[in-house]
Amino acid sequence: MKVNDVVSYVVEGQIAVITVDSPPVNALSNAVRQGVAGAIQTAIGDTGVGAIVLICEGRTFFAGADITELGKPPVEPTLRNLQLVLENASKPIVAAIHGTALGGGLELALVAHYRIAVPSAKCGLPEVNLGLLPGAGGTQRLPRVVGVAKALEMVTSGTPIAATAAKEAGLLDELAREGDLRADAIALAQRVLDERRPLRKVRDRTDRLDEARGKPEIFADFRKANARKFRGFLAPEYNIRCIEATLVDQPFDEAMAYERSLFNELMADSQSAAQRHVFFAERQAAKVDGLPADTATLPIAKVGVIGAGTMGGGIAMNFANAGIPVTIVETSEEALFRGLRIIRGNYETTAAKGKMKASDVDTRMGLLTGSVAMEDLADCDLIIEAVFEQIDVKRAVFGKLDAIAKSGSILATNTSYLDIDDIAAATKRPADVVGLHFFSPANVMKLLEVVRTKDTKPEIVLTAMKLARTIGKIGVLVGNGYGFVGNRILAARNAQADALVLEGATPWAVDKVLYDFGFAMGHFQMRDLVGLDVGWNAKATASANVREILNEMGRHGQKTRGGYYDYDDKRVQTPSPVAMQVIEDFAAKQGIVRREVSDAEIHDRILFAMVNEGARILDEGIAARASDVDIVWVTGYGWPKYRGGPMFWADLQGLPTVLETLNALKAAHGDAFTPSPLIERLVAQGKGLKDA
Repeated sequence: MKVNDVVSYVVEGQIAVITVDSPPVNALSNAVRQGVAGAIQTAIGDTGVGAIVLICEGRTFFAGADITELGKPPVEPTLRNLQLVLENASKPIVAAIHGTALGGGLELALVAHYRIAVPSAKCGLPEVNLGLLPGAGGTQRLPRVVGVAKALEMVTSGTPIAATAAKEAGLLDELAREGDLRADAIALAQRVLDERRPLRKVRDRTDRLDEARGKPEIFADFRKANARKFRGFLAPEYNIRCIEATLVDQPFDEAMAYERSLFNELMADSQSAAQRHVFFAERQAAKVDGLPADTATLPIAKVGVIGAGTMGGGIAMNFANAGIPVTIVETSEEALFRGLRIIRGNYETTAAKGKMKASDVDTRMGLLTGSVAMEDLADCDLIIEAVFEQIDVKRAVFGKLDAIAKSGSILATNTSYLDIDDIAAATKRPADVVGLHFFSPANVMKLLEVVRTKDTKPEIVLTAMKLARTIGKIGVLVGNGYGFVGNRILAARNAQADALVLEGATPWAVDKVLYDFGFAMGHFQMRDLVGLDVGWNAKATASANVREILNEMGRHGQKTRGGYYDYDDKRVQTPSPVAMQVIEDFAAKQGIVRREVSDAEIHDRILFAMVNEGARILDEGIAARASDVDIVWVTGYGWPKYRGGPMFWADLQGLPTVLETLNALKAAHGDAFTPSPLIERLVAQGKGLKDA
């Protein structure tokens, strides 16, 4: 019978089967919770029922709470009250898991008396990725079944574990046969009845906790081992504290109250709001507005890549990883061989770390075909150039491609800054041209800026966005303009960082401010890592600035053991007196009198310049949404996730405060801080950047 629109109830022999069917992921919405609670009460009141199986239809078990309900007034039964219904049931309940049991879904399974899953299922508590902790007993019950060490790993990483590992850890009681979960779950419930097994409550177990008692070093060692990964984030530490509380001799309900109090603190903090913003923004970025309803994607069966260097090789690996054949073209056999050798070395390193099978190395290399003849790209559905970042070089490549590529082939450029309309004009088919801006290393970095020109056909835009997902990237659609979104904001940061060090700040002072804000590394550290000579044209920019002078001295960054910093043979950095002398000498030649520069000034000039540039990008339509700007910077440039991105951060400060700060900076430091007209309009309207 139907309990409600999403829950049904049937009795087979002595077993009541409660089935949830709430697409797409059986989230624990109000209707699901109410339906399950009602069905359990029906089963308990049925004298012919001896045990209960809770199972889901569709592709998954409960994939978690309905996050659209976060922050809204609770509707009964809350998840915690539904858990009490299951946990205190007078008849044994078996949770039957397929797909994923995540977050609240796993917390609900943990109050069932027994758990069974198909081998392909996964179980996890991913709340930490939203800046939260499992707020329905996950931090208290999980260590009682898998032990403290495993629980720490699971709640602070948020990474689901496979059913086989979950069974080995003690999270599952049995594994079902693939495709026979319902029958095997009913059979388990019947055995529980026949063998008169007890109503086991996870909350009452102490055996796995006893393994860790008297060993405080478990927590100290775990914090130390993960200090770098957890830096700046509140949620991992709060998760650890909750698990520490499981070892304190206090009633379970008090530990649950402690968990709830920490959950509420995280829920009220800006970090969780920022991480939830990023979660939704990633999904929003994949949606392309304004395309004709009948727009269809184009098939991509074979890809061509021009250039086997660092970028070209990384781009090719993305497609090989997705099982798509790639032809790589280089100008010489030597360059081609070197590029293919580096790609194989990358794969072999990954296999040596156990992150892929050794046999996969040959499989993926088998999808790569090298050539020194551009004509071999004639049958490719997509061709991506990854040659030197110079407009005449790229136009020459596209002119040749125009004569070689088959009709309907997508022609893509990997340019970082250049005008793609200008590049497309070198062909007779500019509507077939699109920008695919990968980030280095291209086989690792998740961001892909998909750049639409004034002529790019809708089906190519849609195909490129879909292809981003196929190769495991987060695609963000942007317009054509200098630096697009990411590098244009980076240019604004560059300008302020360079000005600050000439005026009196040191590179390491600038870097420390950004590091303390939450970036993985500072501005000048990043320059040294990437290489100061990337994009350097010695003839065009001779001695034009500090970076060019350092390049002329052979100081290209980490790879030459000297840039803005000096590096030892292990690439450990120390502030460079050589670079500092170059800065001071160049400032003197420019007539700049150096002064003391505070950390507060560094913070405001760099961050508010970035925000202002982001607002200009929005105003010009280069980005469709403020959240798209955030995703570009969180995913591709290291903006701390717990700060949500530059546009989210600006709204968090309050846009009137941003405008006031920009005006003050303009008065002190010039027109570079002239507020974006968009910021002025939004402040006048009482709105934020999210409303743009």
